[in-house]
This record gives sequence, structure tokens and C-alpha cells, in this order.
Amino acid sequence: MRKRTDVLVLGGAGVDTIVHVPELPLPFADSYMIRPGIETRAGQSGDFVALGLHTLGLRTHHLDMIGDDHEGELVRGFHQDRGIPLTAVPLPGGTKRAVNLVGPDGRRLSLYDAARSHDSDRFEESTVRELATATLHAHVVITQPCALTLPVLREAGVSISTDLHDWDGADPYHEAFALQADIVFLSTTALADPEHTMRDIAERGRAHVVAATAGAEGSYLLYDGELTHTPAVAPPAPVVDSNGAGDAYASGFLLGRLTGEHPRRCALYGAVAGAHACTVPATRTDAIGREELLARVAEVEKGCAADAARG
Repeated sequence: MRKRTDVLVLGGAGVDTIVHVPELPLPFADSYMIRPGIETRAGQSGDFVALGLHTLGLRTHHLDMIGDDHEGELVRGFHQDRGIPLTAVPLPGGTKRAVNLVGPDGRRLSLYDAARSHDSDRFEESTVRELATATLHAHVVITQPCALTLPVLREAGVSISTDLHDWDGADPYHEAFALQADIVFLSTTALADPEHTMRDIAERGRAHVVAATAGAEGSYLLYDGELTHTPAVAPPAPVVDSNGAGDAYASGFLLGRLTGEHPRRCALYGAVAGAHACTVPATRTDAIGREELLARVAEVEKGCAADAARG
């Protein structure tokens, strides 16, 4: 039976308030005049992954808990305006939200409102199972209550990916995701020894692919026991915001994986998508399309071949 969905994205729906600051870390002061202003828009990790996959031409469905509030309306509008199917389960504590401080160099500091989610939050198992049986792959964001969906997704027989973001390799909350996913993404930001953590994930869990992003240093891929490095791709325009780059990387990587590419080429897909995301202002939510991504991948590969020929 042909599946109706290529990727089911679970969790990570919410609203960010973007504050452009003169520098990070921000020195203490009574007040700052903020220009170009402070703006609130829908778009957190799950929203960005869903948008990235959808823009790349993959049939995408997003499931999360959303409040009956203004922020929830922004999230619903985000999906409706872009034609991304959304299953919204009521979230009693209100839609997830965060404040992003964005520096002139595109770096950002995110402040998450932890009061919006509670340990008692749940998806109906029947809802997860119904959506899972209609999809090829599930990307699970590490927000509450997504860890509880992992056994159901596994029983449904779908492949699973997750993004641990800036995991330190020790926080037990992330382990359920790290050890039950087939493809694991994470950042090297908080890791003392990225290779050790990547190999530990692969050895103790189900992952056959572990990809660690390292910003301007590119990314690292652990596949079939071999660790390889993918250099960063030059952005097509000036870098204005790094927020969403990791989500774009995951989207590009998953496009490659679901279309049969080797993991090393998937990492290049991710690098191109991530570089594009860094050129999108924090107040916008654009993503790279498949035609542009493939053209840029071909351009990068051509450049690498020319460099190799020159010796």
C-alpha cells in the first residue's frame, strides 16, 4: 500500500519572539533600544523541519500539542498558509514559546518558556498510530511528550530520526531519543568529545547514521563505523541568523536519505540547506526548494572535483 505521507514530524511547534541585540553575550544595562524592532512569529524546530521537508517536495504532516491562544493561531496560520497538514492536539498550558536574542553576526540565544509544557501532557496513542501507519518516516522533536511516541512509532514499523540539538552527551532526558532513533542529528556545541558521543549513540542504540553539525566547521558523519567530515558550504548570501540552520540540515539530509542517496551525499544536502537557512532573517521562515538545493549540490561537487584534479 502506498503511504500518504513521506515524513511525519512530531513536536516542536511554537512561537518565537525575535529580539535583535547589539552583541552576544549582552552586557547588563537598564534598557536597550532595539532596532529593527521586536517581532513575534510562528516557527520552532518542528515547524522549521516540516517547512523544510515540505518545500523540498516531500509529503509532510506535523503533529503537536497547541494551545487555544493567540500563539496557537499563529502556528495554525503558519501551516495553513503553506499547505502543510497539521494535527493539533489541545495543550492546556498554552502554545510553546521562546525569546530569541539575535546578534549582529547571526548567532542567537534562545530562552524557552518551560511553564507551557507539563509531564502530564499526552498524545492519544490512537492518533499517533493512525498517522504512523500512513507514513514512511517519522522525525521526532525532543519536546514533551514526544518521547512517549517512540515505542508506538517503532511498532508501526517506520524509520525514525531525531535531533538532540545541543545535548551534552549526559542529560538523561535526551537518551530515549538518542537510543531509539535510526538517524540521530545533534550539535557539537556542548560536546567535549563529539566522536566519543557519536560512537556511544551508535553502539548503545539503534542508530545506523549519526550526524553532528559544527557550524562554520561543517559537520561530521558516523556511518558503518567510519567517521567522515563534510566541510561547511559557503552561504549564497550574507549570514544574518543561525536559527533554524540545524533544522534545515536535518530536512536536507532526510531528503537525500528518502530518495536513496548515500549518507555522505545526504550530509552535503544538509550542508547546502543549512547554509541557505543562515541567510534568512530571523523574522522570516523561508526554506530552500529542491531544484535550488540540487543545483547547489551539483555546483559544490563540481568544485570539489576541480580541486581534486588540480591535485
